[in-house]
Amino acid sequence: MDNNKIIIFDTTLRDGEQSPGASMNTEEKLRIALQLERLGVDVMEAGFAAASPGDFDAITQIAKQASNIRICSLARAVERDIKAAGEAVAPANKKRIHTFIATSPIHMEYKLKMKPDEVIKRAVNAVKYAKTFCDDVEFSCEDAGRTDIVFMKEICDAVIEAGAGTINLPDTVGYRLPTEIGEMIKQMVEFVKARAIVSVHNHNDLGLATANSLAAIMAGARQVECTLNGLGERAGNASLEEIVMAIKTRHDIFAPLYTDIICKEIYPSSRMVASITGIEPQPNKAIVGKNAFAHESGIHQDGVLKHKETYEIISAESIGLERNSLVLGKHSGRHAFKDKLASLGFELNNDALNEAFDKFKELADKKKEVFDDDIRALVTSEFIKIPEIYEIVTLGQSNCNKGLASASVTIKFDNELISDAALGNGTVDAIFKVIDRISGINGLLKDYKVNAVSQGKDALASVVVKVEFDEQNAVIGHGLDIDTMMASAKAYVGALNSYVRIKNLNR
Repeated sequence: MDNNKIIIFDTTLRDGEQSPGASMNTEEKLRIALQLERLGVDVMEAGFAAASPGDFDAITQIAKQASNIRICSLARAVERDIKAAGEAVAPANKKRIHTFIATSPIHMEYKLKMKPDEVIKRAVNAVKYAKTFCDDVEFSCEDAGRTDIVFMKEICDAVIEAGAGTINLPDTVGYRLPTEIGEMIKQMVEFVKARAIVSVHNHNDLGLATANSLAAIMAGARQVECTLNGLGERAGNASLEEIVMAIKTRHDIFAPLYTDIICKEIYPSSRMVASITGIEPQPNKAIVGKNAFAHESGIHQDGVLKHKETYEIISAESIGLERNSLVLGKHSGRHAFKDKLASLGFELNNDALNEAFDKFKELADKKKEVFDDDIRALVTSEFIKIPEIYEIVTLGQSNCNKGLASASVTIKFDNELISDAALGNGTVDAIFKVIDRISGINGLLKDYKVNAVSQGKDALASVVVKVEFDEQNAVIGHGLDIDTMMASAKAYVGALNSYVRIKNLNR
């Protein structure tokens, strides 16, 4: 191993998906996985195979199609989880099983209800069993940030002897300060020596995830676990883009350390994740926020116009952001459209390309200006989705008296057109009610978000809904259209299709 290389372990598809409202279907996960490969990520944690049939299916499909990246599945230190992980990653050219158990006193006593020696035995057995499925096994001390360092050394020594090649030390609850993380990693690197790679996985509960990850790297960690846009449970994870660009920008401090990330793919990757999950980075988010390269202050504007580096320590172009990039129009040809798709990270077969081009032409007739984000949203919406069990055909709407509204919808189901109408407390409520009536499946709306994809009065509306059907876990639906109400209907029908597919898969 090159001791100067920092291994980037991306867990957007596993820990990132645990963000409330960030659930993805198999097709969406596969598209992100292929983009992570394009980004240059070293290891991709594609999911938690034992969590659900959907997760197992997604990991398997990714393992079959992502050929140049190491595919990893998470597994608790139990045989059922490890077997599912091993079977899910089996098709991959390069595979890893990532098993874990809690090691902090509070977790061992109250969650596991196990003694320390029992925890060590369980960890060793898990690593040995994982080794029967693949050579590359990673072990994590869950809640390492609050684990006694003597016990941490004892359990890490035991799992390394059992065959673990990577030891991951997560600050699971985001509790530690950079100085504390640095000292912990320094001690563990000295203890482990060359027997295994020391890794970190930092959460952002105190806003320190990136700082803690960089402190760990300086102390000797050679793998860092992170997510695009900092997605993850609670306050999220360390952001891939922040860690990578800090190492690159502050080369004077981090040299000779480096990553293999293709920096020009950072912004396209961030936009893809935001489009698919419906979770936009905050406007002032470092590196990828929409205001990250915006200057309102007159003093700043004057300085940037004279010399960019007066206020910009990195360039927008270095992360793949083409500012104010007006792309194609209604007179653009198929070849130019294909080139644009390739530059945005989309590779479609001929049939899908022809369909995408037709959709683009329809959009260009409705919008005066078509931007990169419009293209991303169009392709993501049309070609990264589950099969349409229910397909919306037409939508009619009107306002009624006393705040009520009506909606009429025609839906295609099983090659039959079904039409109905309903009243609701507003147009969106009426649309969702009539879809419930046609499908016979009642949904409970848990969240509804609408955003403009790009700029201008004619911007595409992107709608994301979170819906519970039949008291099942909430599912996500996406809709895209010039008409916000049609986008809402598409999003709700998309959630319905996801629910039906998951239900069938579970059967």
